[in-house]
Amino acid sequence: MIFLKISVRSARATFTIITMQNAQQIPIEFPVRVARAREDFMIGDSNADAVQWIDQWPNWPAPALFLCGPAASGKSHLAAVWQTKSKAAKINPQDLIANEAQTISAKGENLVIDGIDPWLGDPAAETTLFHLYNIVKEEGRTMLLTTRAAPSHIEFAIPDLASRFRAAPTTTIKSPDDTLLQNIIVKMFADRQIQINEDILKYLMPRIERSFKSISDIVAKSDELALSKHRAVTIPIIRDALIALQQEE
Repeated sequence: MIFLKISVRSARATFTIITMQNAQQIPIEFPVRVARAREDFMIGDSNADAVQWIDQWPNWPAPALFLCGPAASGKSHLAAVWQTKSKAAKINPQDLIANEAQTISAKGENLVIDGIDPWLGDPAAETTLFHLYNIVKEEGRTMLLTTRAAPSHIEFAIPDLASRFRAAPTTTIKSPDDTLLQNIIVKMFADRQIQINEDILKYLMPRIERSFKSISDIVAKSDELALSKHRAVTIPIIRDALIALQQEE
């Protein structure tokens, strides 16, 4: 005989299959509800300049803005804020290969392309970007592009595109200070419907790398372990997550 026990948290669910011989808990992942509103963005010295650029639109001095920063630094969040504010169309970077510039341009008055790094250096994608930039400029429109590296540190295939993008205004999100780091940790756990206490923060802060990616990894691993063990996120769970991530390196 088999029984199915389901315990649900808004971000994830656990299915426990119980037979006469054993009990097996199977964690099933559901999309995490990430808060993307302007008021949800945590502001600190490391990202204040980027926020100011987003808030200054439409008074940008050029048709394109580059928003740069490391993985999980909040680029996509700020891009989503600008997309809502400017009523921009979000363009999949792969469209730069699949469609012509005129077709992409017609998708919206303003455009946001999030994560174009892999496509810079590709002649076909850059050709589309070159024509797209010229369309946006000639029609007095704007577009936001996010990358990990600033254009000045990127190798381009097309010199004319390189000169235009390197001349475009660029704002970079830097590594977070401790206050911002703690706020981001709390938010990332909250996105997964997990509330953490001050003791967890005090334990975690001296043990993690000061990077957005490190925070994202430890939050995801802690959530995974807590769910698999059917327990709340506690210091022992955090410790096990740190050990697991170290072993994965």
